[in-house]
Amino acid sequence: MTFDLTYSGEVTAARKAGTPVVALESTIITHGMPWPQNVETARLVEDEIRRAGAVPATIAVLDGRLHIGLEADQLDALGQAKNVAKLSRADIAACIATGGTGATTVAATMIAAHLAGIRVFATGGIGGVHRGAEQSFDISADLRELAETPVTVVAAGAKAILDIPKTMEVLETLGVPVITYGQDNLPAFWSSSSDIASPLRMDSAADIAKAHLMRAKLGLPGGQLIANPIPVKDQIPNDIITPIITAALNEAERQAITAKRVTPFLLDNIFHATNGMSLTANIALVRNNARLAAAIAIAMGA
Repeated sequence: MTFDLTYSGEVTAARKAGTPVVALESTIITHGMPWPQNVETARLVEDEIRRAGAVPATIAVLDGRLHIGLEADQLDALGQAKNVAKLSRADIAACIATGGTGATTVAATMIAAHLAGIRVFATGGIGGVHRGAEQSFDISADLRELAETPVTVVAAGAKAILDIPKTMEVLETLGVPVITYGQDNLPAFWSSSSDIASPLRMDSAADIAKAHLMRAKLGLPGGQLIANPIPVKDQIPNDIITPIITAALNEAERQAITAKRVTPFLLDNIFHATNGMSLTANIALVRNNARLAAAIAIAMGA
């Protein structure tokens, strides 16, 4: 059974020319940043990929069509749209079937990228195990997707608002390789390093590409998570960001914020508590991830 995808003009040309393509999610546009920084950042990230020699494909569902790459006017419209659905594995099919519009999370972007034959995806940070999950059972579908869908995901680690040790335990249980680029400890999203040792380390895009291809040769399902540290000059050190995250989590609990509302609420709270420093760091880390993802895609021939 085949499924019709809608490709942007740029992605269509890349497919014909055999130019490597890097997937990008769209929830960072609709749920991760305010207008106009969201569209400005999306364009900066796309340009990073182009400068590195690959082609960007921002993925979203628009009026029931799954788009692989957005035209400039579509990106502008999405950045200003209201009440856009936040799509994961559970609801992407329903959104398409009913002619809806939605932005793709990590999980949904991986699904769409795989349908389009794209093997590398750059994002900010993945979802994972939320703090207090032993009571709430709030665990992102991103983790299961990494275990099932063969896409290499470049991120600055799991979002720092999450329970990173528990997230790593789940990834280990699911058999997802977590490879930190260029250092021995995991990054912590806004901070370049944590006190958690990385399961694997690689120092070149070529080695990361080889690992992806080897998994396919071995018949192993799923992708791999590349934890790419935010540049030190752009980071918010742990001793500054940790108490701010704790305060935001406490406020979310006080207001009974749950489910898909949690992450946008926390990010907005932290943005205001840091006087915008978290957004500046977020933009820097996404651009950094885009550069590495492009290098991996080129090495992979993807």
